[in-house]
Formats: sequence, C-alpha cells, structure tokens
Amino acid sequence: MQQPQPEQLNVSPLAESHVAEALSFLSERPVDNVIMSGFIRDHGLVSPQNRGRFYSCRNGAGALEGVALVGDGICFDARSEAATKSFATLTRCSPESRLLMGEREQVQRFWRYYALDADAPRRLRDVCLLEQRLPFGGCEPIHGLRPATPDDLDAVVAIHSELIGEETGDEPLLSDREGFLRRCLRRIERRRTWAWFEDGRIIYKADVIAQTPEAAYIEGVYVHPRERHKGYGRRCLAQMGRQLLEQANAVCLFVDESNQRTQDFYLSIGYVCASRYHILYF
Repeated sequence: MQQPQPEQLNVSPLAESHVAEALSFLSERPVDNVIMSGFIRDHGLVSPQNRGRFYSCRNGAGALEGVALVGDGICFDARSEAATKSFATLTRCSPESRLLMGEREQVQRFWRYYALDADAPRRLRDVCLLEQRLPFGGCEPIHGLRPATPDDLDAVVAIHSELIGEETGDEPLLSDREGFLRRCLRRIERRRTWAWFEDGRIIYKADVIAQTPEAAYIEGVYVHPRERHKGYGRRCLAQMGRQLLEQANAVCLFVDESNQRTQDFYLSIGYVCASRYHILYF
C-alpha cells in the first residue's frame, strides 16, 4: 500500500494585515514568545527595527503552525516537526543570521535540519528562562533609580556594548556602532532603560528589551564593580519588578545554567525557572 505523503506547508513573509493573527498565535505561549510579540507591538510586522523578517508557516487549511523572526538572530515558535523543518530550510538562505535561540528541544530539532553536515555552532549557551510573577517586597527602594534619558546615552551604550561582547565575543559599538546607538536611544525614549547614577557615575543599569501585557523581558543587568556585594542589584531589580508587574503578568530574563551563584541571586527575589533554553552562536 502506498504511504500517504506528508502535508505540504507554506512558508511566506507576514504582512501588517497579519498582526492580530500573529499576536494571537504567539500569545498562547506568552513568556516564551515575549521577544517576537514585543517587537511586533513596538514596530509592526514589517520594519527594519525588527532586524529581520517575520514569516508564517501554514498548513493546507491556511492555519498557522509557526511564526519565526529571521534576521541577525532567529526566534521561532513551531507547533509541528514539519514547521520546524520548514523554518530551518528557510533560514539556510539567510547568511546574515548569527544566533539561534529557543526552548532546548525545539532548537535541537531546528539545528539538525539547519546544519545538516555543517560544523557545530561556534558557541552553545545553556540558559534558564527565569520568571517573576509576584512583586518582591523584601527590599528598600533605591530613590535614584529612574528611566534613563538621552543625556545618559553614552554611559548606557558603553556598558551595554561591553556586556554583549562578554556574552557573544562581538561588541556592537565596534561592529555596528550607528545601528546600536539608534537601538539604545529608542529604548531610552520608550522609557525601557533603567539607570541609577551617583556623582555622575552609573551604579546600576538594566534594559527592558521587549514588553507585552503578558511579560517584560530584561537584558543587560549591570552593577558597577566597585558597588557589588552591597545589595544594590537586589534592591534595584526588586524595584524594577514591582513596577513592571503593574503593567505585565511576568518579568523574565535569561541566566546561564552553569552560573549557580547568579541563579541563586534571582531566586532570592522571587524568580523561578520557567524553562530551559539553548542559545547558539554560529
């Protein structure tokens, strides 16, 4: 007996007319998809500010089986093996892509279809996606903690570029200076960068990279080396969490699995491990 052929899926770019459909699909996994949902809410589906293109994967009935952002980095949510394979095949035609992130099992399946007989990724990070859903009230507030202003741009940019360089080996101030400056300034203008200065010196900084009604995603947490181990980071993050949880159901961030000390720090202010991720650099 002849075996039935697998259903052919259609992968195509998403247009602005698909915003509501894409957000509805992504909202079924709101914390895992906060980056894609946040970008769509901030910039729309078609914008150079997304640093990539959003694609849909549909079955024969036209229903979504996956949404992906393919550009400098790759984020995706595929609800079937065929959708994962379709996105991996598409991405092989995107030579600018340098990073892949997602839940561990999804990324492993994606990489098998993407890499074929190619070399292993340049670097693999095993990370925990931590989330906080209840405000932590066990810390005194920092009265100087505030949204950064454009006057703070130079200090914020220098620190954030250095943090990215430590994680990826590529400092964006050197590789993409103008684009990086624009992205940092847009976050500041949206009041998404938090900073605390004393005597002209930045003590603490953190960036809300993406925000939706369901979740806020934080990156770039920094405490000045001379001010560490004084409880400042704990107080600032707890204060950020209290304010962000007035606007979203959860606050989330990534922590390297191997860094137990940092995990314990976040757990102490109410974060819990929601899922485990791979971040691949290639």
